This record gives sequence, structure tokens and C-alpha cells, in this order.
Amino acid sequence: MVDIAKKAQRLPAEAYYAEELSRLRDTDPYPRPPGWLLSPKGVEAFVLGDASQGSSPKFVAPEEIVTRIVISLATQRGAMLVGEPGTAKSWLSELICAAISDNSTLVIQGGAIETVQQLLYSWNGALLKDKGPCLEALIPGPIYRGMETGNLVRYEEIARSSPALQDALLSIMSERSIPIPELSGEDSILYAREGFNLVGTSNTTDLGVNEMSSALKRRMNFETIRPIKLIDDEVAVVLREAEKLLRTSGVEVEPDEDIIRVLVTIFHELRNGQTVDGRSTDRLASAVMSTAEAVSVAHAMGVYAYYYREGNMVAEDFTDFLVGAAVKDNISDLKRMNHYFESEVAQKKGKVWQIVYERWKSSFRY
Repeated sequence: MVDIAKKAQRLPAEAYYAEELSRLRDTDPYPRPPGWLLSPKGVEAFVLGDASQGSSPKFVAPEEIVTRIVISLATQRGAMLVGEPGTAKSWLSELICAAISDNSTLVIQGGAIETVQQLLYSWNGALLKDKGPCLEALIPGPIYRGMETGNLVRYEEIARSSPALQDALLSIMSERSIPIPELSGEDSILYAREGFNLVGTSNTTDLGVNEMSSALKRRMNFETIRPIKLIDDEVAVVLREAEKLLRTSGVEVEPDEDIIRVLVTIFHELRNGQTVDGRSTDRLASAVMSTAEAVSVAHAMGVYAYYYREGNMVAEDFTDFLVGAAVKDNISDLKRMNHYFESEVAQKKGKVWQIVYERWKSSFRY
């Protein structure tokens, strides 16, 4: 067997941006909440970017939204990020946890856990049988570890968690402690350390799956994360993230900005049901057409260009990857896409637009 050292496919934000975070912490002149590694202003600079502090932009959103989220976490109220799928809520929560705690890996997937033990703590059966209930036999869950170390915890897709799990979370947010009745003395209760709090996310499509109780809602501040409004901003994000993914894939390809602009414009118009000129167009039924999907298309095109096009991203390949991301297996969406191409793309000016339309007409016209 050939022994090849393989790199991690994806590093958490605190590892990927380790140098930038270290520099910000060394130069951050503002007061920091107890248990935080950066001030609220420093967290904003890291997330949104600040050239004067050598921080690159990583997320596109109005500054006031990030400010409200950060201030919420500085109190004993959690932050709840809601929005359409693909609006980078998880990425925002990861960035915030990396900036504040230098640890974004304490993650709970709401749809993947079923018991309170998975949420808080469980026991090592062999040690429990051998030594009885003791700290050595206790297996901490993400909430337990976050409280013990004073770190933020990310709760993904919280609306997919059962009412029983949400009730357990309500107690955590209220009392800031976990009783451990199996143990005695000081070990029988864990108190949250400074810096602990919760960042939750939920897709708007999940609301109502397991409706959050009003009591839990009162302990969290809600912020709606919306799709990027301006095409120029979205183009910049897609270029930046596609380049990052291509480097991770070991691919030396420079994404073509003209092709990426066509990609983003199509996603933008189909997502909003309106062209940039203000005319109505059909939305697709089965596709979100999010910025995250656009990044995936750009990444796939770059990889294809590297292995099949001698490193050149060409417009002729665009529709092949667009169909897989947008239409998938929905025939009705293929009809809607065809109508969009015939009524809108065919009329757009520019060489790339015309190449894309001709390729669609010859291969995918329905």
C-alpha cells in the first residue's frame, strides 16, 4: 500500500484564519466581554473585514446585523440566525465562534440527535461498571464542553430538534448549569464558565417542523440572514470562495470573472423571480439558487477546467454545470429554465451571454 500524507479537506475558521485572528487579538484596543478573545468591534472586523486592521472580508451583511448578533452573545441571551437555505448562516456562526472562542467545533446538528444524553452528557459503560459514576466515566456532549470551557456552542437546524431537547436547552439557557445527579459533592453540578453562550441556526423551510417554544424564543435574539442584494457583492463572494475551494482541491485555475458574473446574475434573477431590469420571471420550484450553490457551480467548473480544459474556464461548459445545480431532476423546472433562457438570456448582450444561450439551445432546450 502506498503511504501518502493527506491534508485535511477543510479546516475550521479558527485554523484557516489563525494568523489573522492572532494579529487582531494582539492589536485589538477595545474592551472585551468576560471570556472573549476579541472585543465586539474586533469580532465585526474579523467577520466583515477591515483593511486598516489587515482583516479580509468573509461575510456580506449589513453591519448592524452583525453588531446585534455580537451584542446578543455578550449578554446571557443566545443568538438565533434564521433565513433561507444557502444564506451562509452556518458560516456566519462559525466565524463568530472562531473570533470569540477560537473554537467553532462544538456543533450540534438538530436533526441528528434524539436524546438529551447526546445533547449534554452520557456514560462510558465499561468505566461505569468498573468504577461507578465518576467524572472519568462521563462523556461530555457539546453543551457540557462549551459550559466547562467557556466557549460558544453552535446549534444547527434547531427547529428539527424534538420538544424534549428544546426543553433541556431551555433549562441550560435559564439556569446556566447542568445538574449531574449521578455524582456527588461539587461534581454534582456544572456551572457555565464566562464566555459560554449559544448560536442557533434554522432554515425558514424548517420552521414549524418542531416549533420553538415561546419560553425558548424569549431567551434568544432572532436575526434574519437574507440573500446578498447586490450582484457585485455576490460576484466578489463567489470568486473568493471558489478560489479558496480550488486551492483546497489542489487546482490552479483562475475563475473567469465574466463567466462568474453570468452565473451570479442567473442565480440572482431566478432566486428573486425578477430580472435586473425589473421584469418578472419564473422561480424554480426545487432549487434554492443560493450563493452557496453558485459557489459550488464555480468550483465544479474550475475543477473541470483544470483536468479537461488545460486550466481554462470556458463559457461553453457553463450550462452543463448549471443544469445539475438548478434543475436537478425536476422536469417542471427544466421548462421554467427553458422559458427563462428564451425570454431573458437570449436578449442579453455580451459574448459570454450569447455563448451560454447557444449552448443551452443546442443541448438543453426543452
